[in-house]
Amino acid sequence: MTDDIAHPHDRFMKDMLSRSDRAGLLLRERLPEAVTKHLSDDPPEPVQDSFVDEWLREYFSDRLFRVKTVNGQTAFLYVLIEHKSSPDKKVGWQLLKYMVEILKRWEKENPDWEKLPAIVPFVFYHGAEDWKIPNEFLHLVDAEDGWEPYLLNFRFPVLDLGTVPDTELSEHPRLRPWLAAMKYATRKDRQTMVVELLIALLKGAPEELEMIVGYLMRVYPYDKQTLEGIIRKVRPGEEEKMMSQFAQEIQSKALQEGIQQGEHKKAVDIAKAALDEGMEIGIVSKISGLSEEEIRELLVH
Repeated sequence: MTDDIAHPHDRFMKDMLSRSDRAGLLLRERLPEAVTKHLSDDPPEPVQDSFVDEWLREYFSDRLFRVKTVNGQTAFLYVLIEHKSSPDKKVGWQLLKYMVEILKRWEKENPDWEKLPAIVPFVFYHGAEDWKIPNEFLHLVDAEDGWEPYLLNFRFPVLDLGTVPDTELSEHPRLRPWLAAMKYATRKDRQTMVVELLIALLKGAPEELEMIVGYLMRVYPYDKQTLEGIIRKVRPGEEEKMMSQFAQEIQSKALQEGIQQGEHKKAVDIAKAALDEGMEIGIVSKISGLSEEEIRELLVH
């Protein structure tokens, strides 16, 4: 399976932030003013490194940018994108580990340093549940009252995309379809209802269509006719050409879904046989791999 199919959110976010101008628009729009007012007019420079462990890339993506301040200093903006359906309570710990790695790599390139560069962390979250956890590291630390001044701490701004109204996703037309596609990627119950929204936003940025359609194909339940309809309304006459570019991925996705459906049917058959033998729900769950809730549904039906 290609990396695009295995980690579609990771690939999509990296595509969105790969352009310095597009990344700059998002960062200036969503970082605190206390940070952005010190940034120079130069676009952020992407640093081609990822600090997220391979096994976590289904849940997290990241992007590091080198920036200049109005005073001529070099700093870093570190964007951690969380793809989980609910907030990860340990995201502050993830940020700390990755920022330490950034500084370690920087030190190798600057062994005679006198001061470390500033790193501003930023969490981009597009899960289905609202972000309700504290956005500072110290809330993870089990410390006595009064110790706070002596302990490591930092705050991190969070963009909870799901709480942003569709009309306020961005002031910039080129960003809106990207953010809308990300917003509803984890809201499965709304995906069939936002087709017209996506079309309207893409009409304002038709040059972004190919990337967006590729993501919709990988993450949304849209069939071929729906995807062709989106293309037709945004860039008429390009449906066949664009869909042909995705033909191999569509086949790979269908194959993977077929394998998963086959594995699930096999698990259901095992569970039914075990239930017929009078086994307890907990045991049936262990031998079949289905959850206890799924086992109970089999009993009802």
